Amino acid sequence: MTFFDAIAQHAFLQHALVGGVLASITCGIVGSFVVVRRIGYLAGGIAHAVLGGMGIAFFLGKAPLSGALISALLAAVLISFVTRRGHQQEDTIISALWAVGMATGILFIAKTPGYNVDLMSYLFGNVLMISHQDLWLIAGLDGCIVLFSLLFFKQLLALCYDPEFATLRGIHVDTLNTLLLCMVAITVVILIQIVGLILVIALLTLPAATARLYAATLLGMMFLATLIGLGITTGGLALSYTYNLPTGATMALLSGLCYLLAIMLPSRQFRTTQG
Repeated sequence: MTFFDAIAQHAFLQHALVGGVLASITCGIVGSFVVVRRIGYLAGGIAHAVLGGMGIAFFLGKAPLSGALISALLAAVLISFVTRRGHQQEDTIISALWAVGMATGILFIAKTPGYNVDLMSYLFGNVLMISHQDLWLIAGLDGCIVLFSLLFFKQLLALCYDPEFATLRGIHVDTLNTLLLCMVAITVVILIQIVGLILVIALLTLPAATARLYAATLLGMMFLATLIGLGITTGGLALSYTYNLPTGATMALLSGLCYLLAIMLPSRQFRTTQG
């Protein structure tokens, strides 16, 4: 049975494919902002702090994604505050947040009564386990990100390329930067279901970084990154089903290979401009 025949017959593969499509849209938009703004390390800090919220949610008997969303947003606000107030200690504090989040999550999961949680599925993802309810949650979060990006695109554009100019234009740069990090936090929660905590940064940044080599504008970069993400998630799902491979790791590997191939082959090497 081929992969496409299996999709027509199995609901779990249909859910996985839809989840990959929704994640690709988010990565195309938010990933482009992350790459242009050069805040990949901040996104990494948010991603690894999420495990703390998930562990507490498990311990309290709540939905893990709700804990992930709360902890991701709190981490985004904290990191935004740190980057404004403590420039000299920024890297150290983010590293501490990274470590504390991971350690807290592992401890609470270990102490959860009747512990039967497959931690590996959250660390490395299990897109095949996405439920119908998860898809609605991901679609809702996707909608929030798309709406926010449409409403504040010009302001985000100014923030990414020239924060000083944005300030002169009367844009509240600090507030907008916090909201951008909150968008990253929401994207991280979506990607947990697709590739897991450990591999989030691969799908968040590599499709956008690949697209930047060929796109002349930020909008073009977002569109191309979304298409690349679609190819990676669909191809990764097909390969993992056909050859019985870990889905999240396969997608992350495809992301890396795609980027390496793009930088080795001749490209237009655009310096992505505004608009």
